[in-house]
Amino acid sequence: MGKGRRTRLDQVKENVKSNIVESLELPMDIMYGAVIITAMGRGQVLVENYKGIIEYTQEKIRLQTKTCQVTIQGKRLLVEYYTNEEMKITGCIQGILYDS
Repeated sequence: MGKGRRTRLDQVKENVKSNIVESLELPMDIMYGAVIITAMGRGQVLVENYKGIIEYTQEKIRLQTKTCQVTIQGKRLLVEYYTNEEMKITGCIQGILYDS
């Protein structure tokens, strides 16, 4: 019973936050911590708002974000640099997958 009440409370909080973001026209990535992925051709990907690296091989780089996991697939993948806010991945990018 308490669990259901918490779920409804969480939904109300999310609706209030969503209404505030929309009415103030705030960037969604800032308010929700959404991952931003910028692909520059097939050779580079810039990832912003990630939390950590889960898996790192030359064929797959799997990242944890606030809301999901993101997998970059390809060949000769390399994390060229990373900071607390962003990461640059280079190589032959073949796909970008989002998992809940």
